[in-house]
Amino acid sequence: MQITAKTSRLGVRVSSEDDVTIVAEFDFDRDNSLTPRLRQAYGEYKGVLMGQTWSNYNSFVGNTSVLDFDGIRGTAGVQGRVAQMRYTNGPLSFSLEEQVSSDVAAGITIVSGSTSTSTVKSGDTKQGLPVLTARLEDSQGGLSYSVAAMAKQVAVDNGTSDDSALGYGVFAAGRLAVTDMISIQGAVNYTDGAAGYIFGTGNNGFWGYDAYTDTSGDLETVESIGAAIGAGFNLGGGRSINFAYGFAQQDLDDGVAAGRIDSSDAETNSMMTANYQWSPVKAVKMGVEYAYVEAESQAGESADANRVMFLAQYSF
Repeated sequence: MQITAKTSRLGVRVSSEDDVTIVAEFDFDRDNSLTPRLRQAYGEYKGVLMGQTWSNYNSFVGNTSVLDFDGIRGTAGVQGRVAQMRYTNGPLSFSLEEQVSSDVAAGITIVSGSTSTSTVKSGDTKQGLPVLTARLEDSQGGLSYSVAAMAKQVAVDNGTSDDSALGYGVFAAGRLAVTDMISIQGAVNYTDGAAGYIFGTGNNGFWGYDAYTDTSGDLETVESIGAAIGAGFNLGGGRSINFAYGFAQQDLDDGVAAGRIDSSDAETNSMMTANYQWSPVKAVKMGVEYAYVEAESQAGESADANRVMFLAQYSF
């Protein structure tokens, strides 16, 4: 059992008559620490944004409302905030962004500091070029939709192996208001060499392998897929019921066959949830959620867990 208030957020948004918006937001979501974590800090003027906020390779239109702080596996794009430069013109937006966390099998890891069983170490990572993204997000009647694409550089240099490869990804997400009370929403994702751009890949449930180094030191990219679907039922009076399922999967077969990826590494992560939410008074939300999560390794071994979560939230 765990009880926490670490996800509490404090922030400020300032807008001027000159179309300038400044946002700064913190939370306390750090393990065993009360140190504030910077969530967002950016400025925006007439469609030009600079700073840290949600990745442009991301969309919430296909997300089902859940209580879990991390959300459903396989939702659209990066479920995180990154430093970026972005330009938005109507439904279209483009950005250059910092790369999110990702691994190259044989031990390279960009941010976590841990290494796997190989002579390639975290210090051998070569900083890649900025990630390029493009997104179209719009709505027509009861349908909201979003499609996006991204491209990045995967690079390694350990003194003897010096190689780079192209990583890329695409997603599509949508929400359909079937009636005033019922909505159906979901997303599909595909990446090659960009596992960090599908939420839920990898051993830690956040990101998996972008690539692996073969015996010659060359990079071989890893494909990943993910999808999520859900339904929401508005019961009126601030009450709702929501159901969702999502998964993220890497194709590790070639890497395992080459002896560069361990067959015990997670190949598929999935999650299924059902929740009931209600708002007893204005600005207060409460809820209870059941979740079933499962991870399966490339060798076919699986582990699962059941979880019940309660939430009380006050927004001001």
